[in-house]
Amino acid sequence: MGFFDTLGVKCVNELAIREKRVLLRTDFNFPVDENGNIADFTRMDKAIPTIKHILEHNARLIIASHFGRPESEKDIQYTLEPFAARLAEILEQDIYFFEDCVGMGAMQMVRDLKPGQILVLENLRFNPDEKKGTSAFARELAKMCDVYINDAFCVCHRKDTSIALLPRFVDTKGVSFSVKQEIDELSKFLGLEHGSGMCIMLGGSNTTDKIGLIRPMLDMADKIIIGGPLAYTFMAAQGMSVGATPVDEDKIPLAKEILKSAKVRKVEIVLPIDHVVAETVNSTEPAGCKADSFPEGMTAFDIGPETVKLFAQKIAECKHLFWCGPLGVYEKPQFSIGSLRLAEQVSKLPIYKAAGGGDTDEMLRRAGFADKFDHVFTGGMAALEFLKNGGMIPGLEALKD
Repeated sequence: MGFFDTLGVKCVNELAIREKRVLLRTDFNFPVDENGNIADFTRMDKAIPTIKHILEHNARLIIASHFGRPESEKDIQYTLEPFAARLAEILEQDIYFFEDCVGMGAMQMVRDLKPGQILVLENLRFNPDEKKGTSAFARELAKMCDVYINDAFCVCHRKDTSIALLPRFVDTKGVSFSVKQEIDELSKFLGLEHGSGMCIMLGGSNTTDKIGLIRPMLDMADKIIIGGPLAYTFMAAQGMSVGATPVDEDKIPLAKEILKSAKVRKVEIVLPIDHVVAETVNSTEPAGCKADSFPEGMTAFDIGPETVKLFAQKIAECKHLFWCGPLGVYEKPQFSIGSLRLAEQVSKLPIYKAAGGGDTDEMLRRAGFADKFDHVFTGGMAALEFLKNGGMIPGLEALKD
């Protein structure tokens, strides 16, 4: 019996969905370019097997998703209409789109659906109740379906209404094929303890949440490699100068505590030893510097070549790697080199390699290394929360029988 079987959660192929109204909570939160255009629809491919399975059972499919972080209702740059059009091209069938996600109009669109047809609802985050976790909004969504399927692993750690509350108002519920695969792959890390050769590498911009996850990881990891903005809070905690690089001052005491706990537990914390710095992120002529000679007024935007070698060496000493977050501002070519060179070296290592997070996924795919990893998770923070809590995260808890 695998870990998934012990969760008390069912997969879509275990549910009675024939001719039912199925609400598929997808993750269409795709990357956009500097002009706000959708840069990559790759993540949509992972939903296709589940969508086809639902349609093969003559069900009426209602797709609901979030996209971006709209600051106001009906922010047109975050509309899901382009996703509906793209999905229609992939499936080669007409798809209906409605300009809201609840209300009388949405309900009527659902009533008019015939077996085998698809309706895409507007961005859930256009409704402020999505982030608030309100029962009223959950009930409105629940009225539209007989079956609920979660296909949005990347937000399963959140308590958004459509993730953690809506399933509680639907009797028949489960996960998609892709979410089951995410759980199966993550379960390979569960049970690993200090001494089993586990390396966790953290980068990316979400420093506040990630630093809070490091302490629980000390029980399972042998090495924790820290890059990106988070590294500079740890360097500051060690009394090192980081120039003009932003530091989370409020987290310095926690960083000191983590460093002390890691030493006691004999967990190696690995930080950058050289950096790529510039005055601004738009500088086209960055410079390199050692960690002990950081120039005043300069900001670090990437790891340097010596750090790439060090990180690759430390990872090679392990048996399992989980990588969450790029180690520089990879969107800028001049600050993407560190992450890309490390990805190339890591891709050749004969160890179990997993990576997580939308930015990490995009970076690896853009560089052509994604298929060299054993698995690339859609959600980095969701994966870390899963590991921290032994698989118990809000989006999965809500699906239990």
